[in-house]
Amino acid sequence: MTRIAFEHMHDVVFDAFRKAGMNEPDARTCARVHTESSCDGIYSHGLNRVPRFVDYIQRGWINLDAKPTLVKRVGPMEIHDGDFGAGILNALRAIDRAQELAATGAVGIVALRNTTHWMRGGTYGWRAAERGFVAIAWTNTEACMPAWGGRNTRIGNNPFVMAVPRAKGPLVLDMAMSQYSYGKLQVTRLKGEKLPYPGGFDGEGRLTSEPGPIEQSMRILPMGYWKGSGFSVVLDTLAAVLSEGLATHEIDTLGRGSCGGCSQVFIAIDPRQLGGQAFTDRVADGVVDYVTSSTPAEDAREVRYPGEAQLRTRADHRAQGIVVDDSVWADVLALAGRTA
Repeated sequence: MTRIAFEHMHDVVFDAFRKAGMNEPDARTCARVHTESSCDGIYSHGLNRVPRFVDYIQRGWINLDAKPTLVKRVGPMEIHDGDFGAGILNALRAIDRAQELAATGAVGIVALRNTTHWMRGGTYGWRAAERGFVAIAWTNTEACMPAWGGRNTRIGNNPFVMAVPRAKGPLVLDMAMSQYSYGKLQVTRLKGEKLPYPGGFDGEGRLTSEPGPIEQSMRILPMGYWKGSGFSVVLDTLAAVLSEGLATHEIDTLGRGSCGGCSQVFIAIDPRQLGGQAFTDRVADGVVDYVTSSTPAEDAREVRYPGEAQLRTRADHRAQGIVVDDSVWADVLALAGRTA
């Protein structure tokens, strides 16, 4: 593993996106988000995702000339069409618009259809919470996980995000409906490690902690078994209904790569118009203090709140450089037309 300075990583990713055909402002925005994801320790949806994103551009699955449009406005809710543009750009536009709506009416909802992979879902939770808003967001995906009791893929891992603003550091929950995302499987495999807990089934139907066989079988385990499976089904349905867009079974027919044509929902709430920022901080601080003062279990050193690990990793990576997998870094350097 090598450490790369934040600014250097950003510039290399920017060059890779420019060479792939993105205009300068869009490439800079996407490079920043990818770099921030790796800086927070979410390598799977940061640097590691750059080669796949470039591949999707080259295949024509991402529309670099997309012109997202407002389709409908009903009360505090809007529906937007992403025109198959870069998922990061569409999602940033959607969460920012939800905040604008919430700033005037306490609640803002933007449902987005015909978009592409938003990369790290937590990006949009952090963005809203750092501006003082509560955020709830989710996306559906292509079928990449068996429903509970099934063998073949029929449901998406449908990432779900919730964020609460807090002066000492937001609470940000960013989770897939699978026990481990495919990105986490990739990162663990590249490290030559096993998963901490079983994450899916191998080709023979055996529960395993080995990431490689799970990637090959595509039988990742829904979190909470039947509960995660059910949550995935409902999130998929709601994303399609609210955006008047596509559900997982329809996304599968498009063949536009991971999340191509997906539906997303972004909800922003302004707590300053409710109990106020001081009240929100007091509640959040109380919850964090109570939870983190738990007696650690036998195999744990501490109990953390959602988002705490990312803040620690961010500080370390900003000071010492971002950890990268050498093979992934070499691939991105090649895409940028650079040498090590």
